[in-house]
Amino acid sequence: MTLIVSISGVRGHVPESLTPEVCLDLARAFGTYIVRGLPAGRQGKVVVGTDPRQSSGSIKETIFAGLLSAGCKVVDLGIAPTPTVGIMTKALAAAGGIIVTASHNPLPWNGLKFLRGDGIFLNETEAADFLKIYKSKQFRSADGKGVVANKTGIDFHIKRVLKVIGAAAVKKAKFKVAFDGCNGAGSVALVRFLEKLGCEVLAINCDVKLPFPHNPEPVAANLGELIELVKKKKADIGFAVDSDADRLAIVSDEGKAVGEELTLALAAKFVLSGKNKPIVVVNLSTSQVIDDVCRAGGATLIRTRVGEVNVVEELKSLNGLIGGEGNGGVIFPRVGWNRDSLAGAGLILNLMAARKMKLSELVAELPHYEMIKTKIECASQDEANDFVEKTKEKFRGSDLILTEGVKAVTPEGWVHVRPSNTEPIIRVIAEAKDQKSARALIDKVGA
Repeated sequence: MTLIVSISGVRGHVPESLTPEVCLDLARAFGTYIVRGLPAGRQGKVVVGTDPRQSSGSIKETIFAGLLSAGCKVVDLGIAPTPTVGIMTKALAAAGGIIVTASHNPLPWNGLKFLRGDGIFLNETEAADFLKIYKSKQFRSADGKGVVANKTGIDFHIKRVLKVIGAAAVKKAKFKVAFDGCNGAGSVALVRFLEKLGCEVLAINCDVKLPFPHNPEPVAANLGELIELVKKKKADIGFAVDSDADRLAIVSDEGKAVGEELTLALAAKFVLSGKNKPIVVVNLSTSQVIDDVCRAGGATLIRTRVGEVNVVEELKSLNGLIGGEGNGGVIFPRVGWNRDSLAGAGLILNLMAARKMKLSELVAELPHYEMIKTKIECASQDEANDFVEKTKEKFRGSDLILTEGVKAVTPEGWVHVRPSNTEPIIRVIAEAKDQKSARALIDKVGA
């Protein structure tokens, strides 16, 4: 298994490709990179958080050693959601941040995500500059400033979300909320947050010492236990997150997984109400239901390449109100610059409270589309590029968007084919009004 290096960070199998030597050199390179860009005399402070994978602890210690050898000061948040690390990186005026996580990837995967001082992931240019240092092995050597533990991150994050979104309406509604933390980094944070909102919380899989009870990707196939809990306890809603809690999936009061694509649509529906010509930013693969929500809310919708930082930088430059990705990722700039399951859950619960409607009723208001997501094993970048070129030929005459891979828009729907940023695969996503039309698009690709 080769190491995957992309705009989403570095991921690999432990210990085959994500070795201690690789982790050490990545940390030394990152320390060198951030210190090099600082004004003279400013301290190279780096905030570090992890998900609970068994390998995360040893990787963290290796990273500490690498950062200290480059002269950095380290702030250790312990086990913390990715959005928490982003928020704390900015709040503590750090020069950068690192999250030890492979996000939705199952074991034995692990990985590293790198943040700049504003809490945003490195963009393509910045990542290339950082990786150039990694490959050259020209690392800074200086005395480190030590490691300081900071256990306030989760509470700081919760207070930030509550201050921005508000809690009064949700507290008054007294929702019963089921939650599956997959024994990941969101296990403590989401339960604590939901309780602060006055919800009755029915929590499962929230023991960070036992990752993972099921595949951590919060798609319908992995939500069976949560679905049964919602039905059995007659919960108003069910939430599930991935291992680093930047993605949020929903189960309705009817015990149905409504799909990650609707997480952002529902959150946007709440914040768009009454706003003056707001801007919403999503990626190319996000469901067109967000187009309908923006149209109804008088918003301008902008689409970017896939990759959280691409969405975030556009949000920031255009002063967008909300954005995200159709994988359950809600980015609410007033809280922070990362996909944030806490912000997403808070916005959706506020929508339910404001409209005094069940989640299933709110979902029924949205236009219905059928989306099919599949993937193709891919051995190399050349193989992926060849597949994309063949797809272009198959859809010659359609409206082709070539911003990333190829997205073909037809009268029946659309299909997007692109190499993954996080796995050695080609992702193929199709969406249409009905399952048959979506399947026809997938079949035409040959996936």
